[in-house]
Amino acid sequence: MAAKKGAKKGAAKKSAAKKAPAKKAAAKKAPAKKAAKKAAKKGAKRTPNAAFMKAMNPTPALAAVVGNNAMPRTEVTKKLWAYIKRKGLQDAKERRMINADDNLKAVFGGKTKVSMFEMTKLVNKHLKD
Repeated sequence: MAAKKGAKKGAAKKSAAKKAPAKKAAAKKAPAKKAAKKAAKKGAKRTPNAAFMKAMNPTPALAAVVGNNAMPRTEVTKKLWAYIKRKGLQDAKERRMINADDNLKAVFGGKTKVSMFEMTKLVNKHLKD
């Protein structure tokens, strides 16, 4: 009876030894797959959201700052920041605040100081389809 138990234990050890290399091989392949995914991701370009690229018409108040032509929201933001930088309207101490001049006060609803995050919300009210 002791011989049978020993034989079973030996067989179990052999089968465990056979399975172990297979696990190691699978573990080695996983990092290669991740690296391949990352490389593929880097090569692919992001497609812009169609809602941002739709041409919008600015209201007369916003047109005084960015121009009268219909343009996408992204272009409106670029022109708005160009205007702010050209006129030096960004607050010197608190860089995320914009000091509004007469043209921007009409866009910002009469506010003299607006944060750059609030600015986009206020500007979107001045864009129509």
